[in-house]
Amino acid sequence: MKLENLRSEIRWAVEAAQEKQAVDITVLKLPGAFAEYFLLASGHSQPQIQAIGEAIEERLRRAGRRLAHREGKAGAEWVLLDYSSFVVHIFSDRARQFYDLERLWRTAERLDFPAPERPREPRGESEGDTTEA
Repeated sequence: MKLENLRSEIRWAVEAAQEKQAVDITVLKLPGAFAEYFLLASGHSQPQIQAIGEAIEERLRRAGRRLAHREGKAGAEWVLLDYSSFVVHIFSDRARQFYDLERLWRTAERLDFPAPERPREPRGESEGDTTEA
């Protein structure tokens, strides 16, 4: 499975998750299952998990994709967005390890997305650099 072969709405969901600094983003292709794809992502805090879910919902709503079902309220460690043909799972690190969907669906084709690059910190002036006006 390659990025260019993914359906547009899955790519849009990945982009929305990346914009909210989601980590460990993985797409699983599930032939013969109730959904064709799972999109898995993690957030470092409950507010971030909610923000990732809201960003995905907004991006797909603007593209005309209707959400069939949502699970997980404010404070939840796992948010599920069901778009019928694909399901988005957004976890805390602890919930992702506990449920371990990658292990349950280990025979699925898998596409992992690299972690977002962090902006470089501005370099401070060296101690010996004392320019005066």
